[in-house]
Amino acid sequence: MAAGCCGVKKQKLSSSPPSGSAAASSSSSSSCTAGPHPPCGGGGGGSGEGQGRARELGLGGAGARLNGLASGGGGSVGGIPLSAPSGCGGGSLLPAAAAPPAAVPPLQPPAPPPPQPQPPQPQPLAAPAPGGGARKMVVSPEMCCFCFDVLYCHLNGYQQPRAPRFTNEPYPLFVTWKIGRDKRLRGCIGTFSAMNLHSGLREYTLTSALKDSRFPPMTREELPRLTCSVSLLTNFEDVCDYLDWEVGIHGIRIEFINEKGSKRTATYLPEVAKEQGWDHIQTIDSLLRKGGYKATITNDFRKSIKLTRYRSEKMTMSYSEYVAHRQHHHFQNGIGHPLPPYNHYS
Repeated sequence: MAAGCCGVKKQKLSSSPPSGSAAASSSSSSSCTAGPHPPCGGGGGGSGEGQGRARELGLGGAGARLNGLASGGGGSVGGIPLSAPSGCGGGSLLPAAAAPPAAVPPLQPPAPPPPQPQPPQPQPLAAPAPGGGARKMVVSPEMCCFCFDVLYCHLNGYQQPRAPRFTNEPYPLFVTWKIGRDKRLRGCIGTFSAMNLHSGLREYTLTSALKDSRFPPMTREELPRLTCSVSLLTNFEDVCDYLDWEVGIHGIRIEFINEKGSKRTATYLPEVAKEQGWDHIQTIDSLLRKGGYKATITNDFRKSIKLTRYRSEKMTMSYSEYVAHRQHHHFQNGIGHPLPPYNHYS
């Protein structure tokens, strides 16, 4: 089942029915709305002139280090520890009682030079594992690259890229396109039915770019200004209370009966409510309007909806990041077309 994902053009939220007639969403798909959208220790001190004199003698002061080990106050010569006479604030240092020579640790080889910095890579937003444990990420930058490959080939008339190398496990997924520096929504459609990632991303790349009813089909000239996001949906939970979810953590999918007795559904991805600055009630009311509910929204009606919360793993990549990535991984996905130069169409 295809569904619209995220974002609304800024709307005035109201629990009263909107004026005029609006097109109702179908029960199998819906549109949505999203706004523009991410770590020395100190040394110890010594005692005045005694430490200065010790430094003149090449003995070192408190806190001096040998092979990475901190020495004690006063230092030593030939294994004989030195200490300052009691009652003195300074003066010469006198040898203390003879002690067995201290073992000197062997010299360590110099540390290797630090690795050269690498270009920053887009980092995924993870859905935590149940119980708070770490879980292996599935979403990857290569998924966004694949979406760009598919769209680039389609708009330029090239043969579509072959199957990519990332996992082909089935997941519910959404593909989101935004455009410009202000990241305006340009298309967002996905499915709650688990699809193999290779075919699912290929299909919804083009569906979200060309068939989102809120926007005209995407053009080749828009490519350099695009940003692509891939969201893999996880951890679905049905809840009894329509307020039992966290803004910025959970995506929500609601099911309700409209004023004509028809079943309707609508969803917002996890980032939408936070980006719009909405609380729980505002998000629910906006989602009801998005789903085509036109009557007055009462608290009793909110309690009647069926709500499912979920999380997502999300990866976002701009067109310029895509081009840089492809320059380092040319033909990794079986691309048979020339690399797209940055700003080629601008």
